[in-house]
Amino acid sequence: MRTLTEGQAELGSVLPELSIDLTPTLIVSTALATMDFTPVHHDVEGARAQGSKDIFLNILTTMGLVERYVTDWIGPEAVIKRINVKLGVPAYAGDRLSFTGTVVDIEDGEYTVEVRGKVSLGDHATATVAFRLHDSGTARPRERA
Repeated sequence: MRTLTEGQAELGSVLPELSIDLTPTLIVSTALATMDFTPVHHDVEGARAQGSKDIFLNILTTMGLVERYVTDWIGPEAVIKRINVKLGVPAYAGDRLSFTGTVVDIEDGEYTVEVRGKVSLGDHATATVAFRLHDSGTARPRERA
C-alpha cells in the first residue's frame, strides 16, 4: 500500500464508497474492544427496554470506521490531524453502513475531507477529517548501516 501524493489528492477528489454490513458480531465485538459495556451495544433485550429496536454501533466504533475509511484511501504514511464526528440516526444490527467522502479544502498542505456514513434510516455520521500527506515534523526511522 502506498500513500497518495499531492497531485493525487486534489480539491473535489471523491473517495471510493465503502460499505460495511453491520452484523451483531461486529457491533458486539467492537463495543467490547473499546471497553463499552453499555447494554444497548450487546444486549438486544436491554436495547429494546431502552427504546431501541436492536443493538447499535457505539461512538468509538463509528469514529474508528470514519478514520479507517479515509486512511484506506490516503495510505499509511499520511498523518491524521483532526477528526470531528457528528452522530445522526443509530446504526442498527442487520443494516449496512456506507461511507462516501470528498476533499473539500486544502490549505498549507493540510487536506480536509467531508465524510458521510449512511444507513437505511439516513445519516448515521457526518464528519470532517483533516490530514497531511507528509508531516515534516514526524521522525522517520534511520536505515541500518
